[in-house]
Amino acid sequence: MALHESGEDYLEAILVIRNRNGNCRSIDIAHELSFSKPSVSVAMKNLKANNYITVDGNGSINLTETGLEIANKIYERHTFLTNWLTAIGVNPATAADDACKMEHAISAESFSAIKKYIAKNPAE
Repeated sequence: MALHESGEDYLEAILVIRNRNGNCRSIDIAHELSFSKPSVSVAMKNLKANNYITVDGNGSINLTETGLEIANKIYERHTFLTNWLTAIGVNPATAADDACKMEHAISAESFSAIKKYIAKNPAE
């Protein structure tokens, strides 16, 4: 099943929270994304049903191999694009917001080409 933008955002949030706290629960995601607990609960059920996450008996959310692969891809795009936009003079808050939109829409081919171009032509 194809994962939508919101699902990618949830996986990225799980990755970020687990890296920061060592653990991730639904309430952490609700706080991180400013979503309601019921919305997060529905999303976690869908991610679990599609084998992107597992949830243990204590409510700890873990990414499956597939979920981790997607989360890493989205997080790399987000951080790279945010840093690049900031480096070329975009306000950091605007850069982060724009990167969040761009990270879902850009193709793997275009993202790879941008990374190669920037590596050869860093912002001055």
